[in-house]
Amino acid sequence: MSAKRKIQLFISLCLIIIPGISQAWWSNDWQYRKKITLDTSAATGIDVKGNAADVPVLIRLHSGNFSYFLDLKQDGGDLRFIDADDKTPLKYTIEKFDPINEMALIWVNVPRVNGASNTNSIWMYYGNQSAPNGEDTAGTYDAPQSLVLHFNDKDKIPHDVTAYKNNPTQSTAEYFDSSIIGSGVQFKKGSLIKLPVSPSLDIDPQKGWTFSAWVKMSAPENNAYLLQQLDGRNKFAIMLDRDSVVVEGNHFKTQKISSLTVDSWHHLSVVIGSGQVVVYVDGIEQGKKALSSFAPIAGTAVIGSEVNGGHAFNGAMDEVKLANTARSADYIALEAKAEAAQSKLVTLGADEQKESSSGGGASYFGIILQNVTLDGWVVIGVLLVMAVISWIVMVGKGFIIRQAQRDNSAFIDSFKTQVNSDPASLDQHRTEDEKELATSPLAEAVFGKHDHFQSSPLYHIYHAGIREVNARLGRAVGAQASGLSLQAIESIRATLDASLVRESQRLNKQMVLLTIAISGGPFLGLLGTVVGVMITFAAIAAAGDVNVNAIAPGIAAALVATVAGLGVAIPALFGYNYISSRIKEINADMHVFVDEFLTRVAEHYGQA
Repeated sequence: MSAKRKIQLFISLCLIIIPGISQAWWSNDWQYRKKITLDTSAATGIDVKGNAADVPVLIRLHSGNFSYFLDLKQDGGDLRFIDADDKTPLKYTIEKFDPINEMALIWVNVPRVNGASNTNSIWMYYGNQSAPNGEDTAGTYDAPQSLVLHFNDKDKIPHDVTAYKNNPTQSTAEYFDSSIIGSGVQFKKGSLIKLPVSPSLDIDPQKGWTFSAWVKMSAPENNAYLLQQLDGRNKFAIMLDRDSVVVEGNHFKTQKISSLTVDSWHHLSVVIGSGQVVVYVDGIEQGKKALSSFAPIAGTAVIGSEVNGGHAFNGAMDEVKLANTARSADYIALEAKAEAAQSKLVTLGADEQKESSSGGGASYFGIILQNVTLDGWVVIGVLLVMAVISWIVMVGKGFIIRQAQRDNSAFIDSFKTQVNSDPASLDQHRTEDEKELATSPLAEAVFGKHDHFQSSPLYHIYHAGIREVNARLGRAVGAQASGLSLQAIESIRATLDASLVRESQRLNKQMVLLTIAISGGPFLGLLGTVVGVMITFAAIAAAGDVNVNAIAPGIAAALVATVAGLGVAIPALFGYNYISSRIKEINADMHVFVDEFLTRVAEHYGQA
C-alpha cells in the first residue's frame, strides 16, 4: 500500500471516529446533559493568567437557564458533574435546591482551571430517578480548606461544610434571605460568630493562611472588627476603618487599603504567606505589607465583633471561608468573580438528550419551549383554544358564503328568465328535512340538496316577499292578480327590508369571535410575556445570577406567548377581512334584488 493511500485511510478512520467521540455519553442511565463553560478571558472580567486547582465553582440554576427541575429527584440527588473528558466524575455539594421555585445553588470542585485556554468546560448530567444521591460535601473542598459557612441551613448556629466540621460554638448573627448567594447573616451591635479552637484554624505564616468572605457594610465605623483571633498576647484582626480595610497583628498594621461602598457587596480576601500579608477586594490585589515577625496563633477566632469590647461590625456577611494555605491570586480572582451576582464565568449550554440521533443539542425553538413557565403554558393553552375556534369559524363561514353565492347566482339566472311569467313561479315550500337543515347554515350549505336555492339569501328574501303577496291577494300561488295598491307594495318592501336585515345578521353570525381573536389574542400573549419576564427576573434575583446568558432563555421563552397571540390574531385578521368583503358583496346583491323584485311585483300584481 502506498504512503498516499495510507494517509487517506488514516484520515477516513479519523473522520469516522471523531463524531463517535463527540457523541460519547458518560452513562446511559442519565437521560439529559448540559455543557457548562468556564470562560476566564479578560472579556468576562476574570483574567486568570495561570492555573487554579481544586476551585469550588458556584453553579446557579434557575428558570432562566434550566427548565428540568421537575425531571430531577426531589433533592436533586441525581445530578452528576463530569470533567471535560466526559469520563471523570467531579465532587459537588448542593447548598440550596428548590424545585418549586426553580432555583438551585451548587458548588462543583473543578480540578483545574486553565487561564490560558479561556474556555474550560464540564458536563452536568441529570434525569435518573433511580440514582443514589451523588453529593460529596466534604470532598468538594480541598484539604487546606478548614472552614466554609454557607449560612443556608437556617439553624441558630451555622455549620461548617468542610471535612473538619469546625462548627461555630456560638452565634448571635441573624439570618436573612436574598443575600449575594442564597441566605446570609446580619451583624448588629454585639452580634458575633465564635469559632472553636482547632489546629486546622490556626494561623501559621509558614504554612500560609487565607480568609475570604462577602461583606456588605451598613455604615462606615471606626475599627469595626470582621475577624479577630487571640492566643494569649498574640493577636490578629481584620477590620474596617471607616470604608477601608486594615489588617493588624502584634508587630504590624497595614495602611488603609481600598474603599468599600456602603450597602454594596464586596468580596474581601486576606492572604498570609511568603513573608507578607496581601489584601484583595473583588478579586483584585489592593495592597500588601511585609511581615518581619509573626508568631503562629492558635486561639479562639471570632467573626463580626471584638471579643474584649471595641467596635462591632455593622453589616452583612456571606460565604465565610478559612484555609490554612496561601491561596494564589488566580484562585482568589476565580473565587471572587465566579461568585459575584453578575458573574460571566459560568455559561450553561443547550440541553442534550441521550435519545437524540444527532447527539447534539436541541434546536433553538426546542430550547425556548423547554424554558416556558407554567403561566406561559396556561396563556398559550387559552390562545390555542381561541385559534381553534377562529379557524372553525373561518372554515365554516367559507363554506356557507361559497354556497350562498353559488345558490344566489343560480337563483338570479332563474329569476331573470321569468320576465313575463308569474314572479311566484319559483317559490317552493321546504320539506321537513330542509327545515331541520335550515337551523344550521353550515349543515345546510354542506348537506343540503340545493335543488331550489336553499342556501341563497336572495331566495329567502324572495320567499318572504311572495308570502306577503299571497297573503294580501288572498289566493294560491299562480292565481290571477286582482291588483296591489301602492300601500300594499310599500308594506311588502318593509317585509323585504326586514328579511334582508335578518339574512345579513345570519351571514355575520359568529364573526364577533374573529374580532375577539384579532384584538384579544395579542393582548393575552402580551400578558403571558409580561408575567414570564417578571418570573424570570424574580428567579434571577433570587439566584443572584445576573448576566445575559441567564436572562436570555427566560425572556425568549416569555416571548413565546406573544408569538402565540400573534399566531392567533394574524390568520383571524386575514380571514375576517376576506369573509367580510364577500358578505358585503352578498349584501349589495340583496339590496339590488329587493328593488328588482318589487319592480316585478308592481308590474305583475299592481293595480291598473
